[in-house]
Amino acid sequence: MFSAKTVELKSDREISVMRQAGVIVADTLKLLSAAVRPGMTTGELDRLAHAELLRRKAKPAFLGYHGFPKSLCVSVNSEVVHGIPSDKRKLSEGDIVSLDFGCVVGGLYADAAVTVPVGKVSKAAEKLISVTRESLMMGIDQVKADGRLGDVGSAVQRHCEANGYSVVRDFVGHGIGRALHEDPPVPNFGKPGTGMRLQPGLVIAIEPMVNAGGPEVETLDDGWTAVTKDGSLSAHFEHTVALTEKGAEILTEGTA
Repeated sequence: MFSAKTVELKSDREISVMRQAGVIVADTLKLLSAAVRPGMTTGELDRLAHAELLRRKAKPAFLGYHGFPKSLCVSVNSEVVHGIPSDKRKLSEGDIVSLDFGCVVGGLYADAAVTVPVGKVSKAAEKLISVTRESLMMGIDQVKADGRLGDVGSAVQRHCEANGYSVVRDFVGHGIGRALHEDPPVPNFGKPGTGMRLQPGLVIAIEPMVNAGGPEVETLDDGWTAVTKDGSLSAHFEHTVALTEKGAEILTEGTA
């Protein structure tokens, strides 16, 4: 059961190290986004990501995490999160693909995600991507001293639902730092003025997962890949955000 007492605030030194990890995550996601093209396999994207980690002398956050077999999560179209890269899965013109990636530097984590088009996509897909990205930034705008965690989720939810979309409720954002997933959970829904009070030293991963249809998801037989239950498109954006004495800082700036 979550308690505010279980939230580990980060020191300036720890945030500095997480900033280094965030730069690597941001740079890698930019590299991957630029590489996405029709005919490419999701397995190729994973190898690109892993090679970049080796080059930067960082460790993958996802590889081996609860048995996850790859360094990158790649989720296509109706896949919401946790898609397993494969050389059998080729991207096609008109797909949208979510790239979720994290790394470890000096024992501290950073995590981010983007959704990108594969070639030319439909106007509906473009709008879903745009609104999901906007909702992330609106959530980040609510990260301020003495704010509430519910303010973050409420901002995301209002923007998405105002555009006719639904936010996934089975998966949420999270605290991050010495572990990939820490307290507090960070839902993409909520009521303003409720939830944990935010204070400097808090570092969270805010990650709207937004469906064009209903919010319901189900997990495929691989035990990882979550898909929309109604087959609708889904988009996913994420940033690692630190609340410092100067305000909110996006540690993975440049990915979304």
